[in-house]
Amino acid sequence: HPVLETNALPAAAADPADAGLQRVDVLIRERLASDVALIEQISAYIIGAGGKRIRPRLVLLFSEALGFDGDERHELAAIVEFIHTATLLHDDVVDESALRRGRATANAVFGNAASVLVGDFLYSRAFQMMVSVNRMRVLEVLADATNVIAEGEVLQLLNMHDPDVSVESYLRVIRYKTAKLFEASARLGAVLGGADAPLEEACAEFGRSLGTAFQLVDDLLDYDGRADELGKNIGDDLREGKPTLPLLLAMERAGDADRQLIRQAIEHGQLERLPEILGIVRRSGALDATRQAAESEAAKARALLDALPPSRARDALLDLCVRSVHRSS
Repeated sequence: HPVLETNALPAAAADPADAGLQRVDVLIRERLASDVALIEQISAYIIGAGGKRIRPRLVLLFSEALGFDGDERHELAAIVEFIHTATLLHDDVVDESALRRGRATANAVFGNAASVLVGDFLYSRAFQMMVSVNRMRVLEVLADATNVIAEGEVLQLLNMHDPDVSVESYLRVIRYKTAKLFEASARLGAVLGGADAPLEEACAEFGRSLGTAFQLVDDLLDYDGRADELGKNIGDDLREGKPTLPLLLAMERAGDADRQLIRQAIEHGQLERLPEILGIVRRSGALDATRQAAESEAAKARALLDALPPSRARDALLDLCVRSVHRSS
């Protein structure tokens, strides 16, 4: 049976998007229908594992905040979850990951070829659904987002095992690979709500800042979390040779010997040096600095919500900023 990710974010009061997300989950299962049994099996496996559903939540909350209650919001929320899920399938193959959300990854269970091809199915199904919404602006936003996400994946690949990656280059990968779909999700809610250009841009910028904060915390937890809470293996980023902010900051602050150890670990994916690396990262203050960077991005996101009229949806978005930063998985 699927293990639902019930503790992904700290508990909050009833979210006005919760009822809509139930409808989105029904829609997702309907749209997964295929005559090819393996497609349904793998799709159900990855989507049934649960997830934070933050991106579809953003579509629903911004739609409500701007007074839109049509059925298109559920369709678009499902679309962004399909795109996100497709990226997860492809990511896990590229990263050779074995665990996600506390379970074996789809590639570990079904093989790399099947995972890549079902990821392609989810992308193409998402575009079929986009066309059914019949709004050129929606197509434009999502086509742009999927293209930028692909660029982010390639940028990250270029950064792998490179200890000389700059903080600016690392943040660019986050903006492309993670924050772009958060941005698109918020923008879609604004489009549905009929927002003018400045308000649409404020909503999009909220998504971009929230997505950046969210990824910074993800990268932090890879050096400061627990495997049973994270649902993945601690040190996966190091094993994959990913120079994330905790490592980049630790190298800036460390002495020559410790800096060289981190460089070698990034270059060779030396997971056996993880205990030493964890000690260096923690002593350097890099974890606190990464947390502060995430909190700064979340603060930017909160300030942007001043552009919205007061509502329970805006309150839920404010709460989401806090919960996305202060989490353990």
